[in-house]
Amino acid sequence: MAVLYVVATPIGNMDDITLRALEVLKKVPIIACEDTRHTGMLLSHFNITDKRLIACHARNEEVSSAGIVKLLSEGSDVAFCSDAGTPGVSDPGSRLVSAVRSAGFKAVPLPGASAVTTLISASGLAGKTFTFEGFLSPKSGRRRRRLEELLDRNESFVIYESPFRILKTLGELAELSPLRKMVLGRELTKVFEEILYGTASEIIEHLKIVKGEFALCVLPPERTDEAFEEEPEEQED
Repeated sequence: MAVLYVVATPIGNMDDITLRALEVLKKVPIIACEDTRHTGMLLSHFNITDKRLIACHARNEEVSSAGIVKLLSEGSDVAFCSDAGTPGVSDPGSRLVSAVRSAGFKAVPLPGASAVTTLISASGLAGKTFTFEGFLSPKSGRRRRRLEELLDRNESFVIYESPFRILKTLGELAELSPLRKMVLGRELTKVFEEILYGTASEIIEHLKIVKGEFALCVLPPERTDEAFEEEPEEQED
């Protein structure tokens, strides 16, 4: 039976592609892409040629999913790549996977890069809990209300933000929770990667270049050395 491979791709540095992802992309006859031009550049970089590329993005995912299910029913394996990172994580892919599974085919995940896990690994976050929010609403009132809700949880959360709104979002955080520490990642894994730590006001002060892609981890309001201590293993009864 044909398989849909859900392939994570680099978020910046091409060397972050996995060996397994390359193997699958070389093997499958058809690659569905959030943007065929973007994935085409990735394939060209690794000298992967003669592939049929089809578009599957947020605006056509439902229709494209039906076409991909038809290809699977005809016996063709298909790989799906979003523009960067892991499909389904603030990227298209969720509807496609749901449609493929509903039709009785397997969706095989190929793990790899993701901006949220990349930032978490460099955040110094201790503990087991964080909320991944992705992109906030572009509407100011709705965005502010959601920030208030996330801050009220007193837990870490991660958001993505565009260069057009990052200063506004940081300004709102500085107003709503001036003492909360946070970690901002700009252009993660790329040539001009920048990671800043501090309060929202401190990050605004040190953020000299407002270009590229941003991920922000807001840390809990209180952190002590005890947060880094490992919990004792539970004993079985």
